[in-house]
Amino acid sequence: MSDEAPWLRKRPASARAVDRFVENGMTIGLGTGNAACMAADRLIELVDGGYNLTFVSTSDRTTAYAEGIGLEIADIECVDSIDVTIDGADEVDSELNLIKGLGGALLREKIVAAMTEREIIVVDGFKMVERLGTTAPLPVEVCRFAHRRTAESLGRLGCTPTLRMKDGDAFVTDNGNLIYDCRFAGIDDPTYLEACVNAIPGVVECGLFIGLTHAVEAYYEEDGAVRETVRDRRACPRGFP
Repeated sequence: MSDEAPWLRKRPASARAVDRFVENGMTIGLGTGNAACMAADRLIELVDGGYNLTFVSTSDRTTAYAEGIGLEIADIECVDSIDVTIDGADEVDSELNLIKGLGGALLREKIVAAMTEREIIVVDGFKMVERLGTTAPLPVEVCRFAHRRTAESLGRLGCTPTLRMKDGDAFVTDNGNLIYDCRFAGIDDPTYLEACVNAIPGVVECGLFIGLTHAVEAYYEEDGAVRETVRDRRACPRGFP
């Protein structure tokens, strides 16, 4: 058994995502979390080797890491579209629908995903599930104003919402909002639930990513294999009008 940190063992999956989908001249979205940071480590090698790439980021944390290793992050307002985004997820179902947001960047991640032609998700194999909501809570970003009332409305959808905390205080996103982690017994219809959650006044965005993923690179620790699942995103287009 390797002594390295468990999350480092999926580095081959992040590198494979870069090598499989990134081409010279592309605009690349960087998600938030370990998978995106490990992808950035491979991307700086391509840049140093002569690739001309434009990068956008989904969080202040990712921006700090990327700039720290030498990548330049562009202003998202100066980008019309994104060719490839590499990100992680908290759960992935058989249709490549996701729960995301335990890293606290779900709003910006969803905006970037909606601008992206190919959203590539890198996860550990145990995050591949039959039904969303069975292992991970659903993060919901909410406005601070009357947030407890918003949480009550979320609870009426059949979940237990818990205000996310950090160092004894409410966790605050890069956008200045709060997050409620909503524990369901399982999500039977993620498309319907996403619509219900986002219709609640006070909800900014939820961590259900439906029809946004092009491919998943999953690392399985038991045999060290990386297995790829690709879905034809053209069959379920989703993005800005």
